[in-house]
Amino acid sequence: MKKSVLKLNNKKLQLKAYSMSEILIVLCIIGILIYLVVPNQTSVVTSAKSIEAQNMLSMIHGLEKSHFYRHSKYTTDFSELGFEEALTIDKGGQAVYKIEVIEASLNTFVATATSLQDFDGDGVFNTWEINQDRMLKEIIKD
Repeated sequence: MKKSVLKLNNKKLQLKAYSMSEILIVLCIIGILIYLVVPNQTSVVTSAKSIEAQNMLSMIHGLEKSHFYRHSKYTTDFSELGFEEALTIDKGGQAVYKIEVIEASLNTFVATATSLQDFDGDGVFNTWEINQDRMLKEIIKD
């Protein structure tokens, strides 16, 4: 640490200060630490965002079961279910997953949640699926 000298009215004042090279070294160390930590956080972010898909599909399952008990069939129509899909990131919202009921019949249904964002940049988009038996599984891992 260097001391700077100022003269005021013939009096010397000494200020403690860091040199530019000391500040640069500290910033480089901080940058290296951030570089080492950020890639490890990718899997944490991916699993946290996949909870969104699991929760939405569980909600769809409950709504489909309720619809089935009232009408003796499953449906692909969100308005019949009373499900209002959140705005996705491609439409200016914050939802990362696109929810769809891809198949519905008298006794079965299949709903999927497909990620609109490639979390790790490999070109694969995370997809989850649920059916009438509440079998929630990850079809495509990202």
